[in-house]
Amino acid sequence: MRIPDGHVPVFWACGVTPQAAVLESGVPFVLGHAPGHILVTDLPDRQYPVP
Repeated sequence: MRIPDGHVPVFWACGVTPQAAVLESGVPFVLGHAPGHILVTDLPDRQYPVP
């Protein structure tokens, strides 16, 4: 498929693609989502561990 000039191709991954990437990455934890839901905390981002 040819992408017309001025257009930007976008990849919208399904739920399985990011799950596979996360499992392979070995990160200690992941914040995810479920359709129609959101996680809200009162913790500042600096309290989350950074690998």
